Amino acid sequence: MTKRSIGPRTLLYPHPDLIIGTYDPAGRPDVMAAAWGGICSSRPPAVAVSVQKTRQTYENLIARREFTISIPSVDYVREADYFGIVSGRDTDKFAATGLTPVKGDLVNAPYVGEFPVVLECRLLQTVEVGVHTQFIGEILDVKVDESVLSEDGKPDIGKVRPFAYDSMRQEYYGFSGPLAKAFSAGKELKK
Repeated sequence: MTKRSIGPRTLLYPHPDLIIGTYDPAGRPDVMAAAWGGICSSRPPAVAVSVQKTRQTYENLIARREFTISIPSVDYVREADYFGIVSGRDTDKFAATGLTPVKGDLVNAPYVGEFPVVLECRLLQTVEVGVHTQFIGEILDVKVDESVLSEDGKPDIGKVRPFAYDSMRQEYYGFSGPLAKAFSAGKELKK
């Protein structure tokens, strides 16, 4: 198959829509949308998110060293988008959206009460990458709404209903459902 070069871009499919929760210097809850992030370690369980130095969340992360990541469902795409287009320096994003800030149990950081999945994280290290700083946080706990758990006690992605961000088209996309069982579908190709 012929491929066409489109040059170096911030392209990766899918980009998660991660809502980073922190407290500002006055102790006010703040959240920001970030698509540059993902799991980066199994032991300890850790997640990395990249934030530009110009963001209020950057200052909050440096000062507080604890944060949450809330994963919104498709029901909250409008609010999640809003979290990425206004600044916490001059806007109370929780008041503007009517969503509920909830203080983490293990970290001094807020999460979005209405979002079905939450990671509570403590900063392990930072890495400077161009105009971003990558914040690597140890996941101390994952909280999941009971309504999105399967009978086996694990989150059901079909009930969580997260969405992804397409950085090329600047659009959000939902997921259509499972395609195959991981670590199993490829076994028929083993010789």
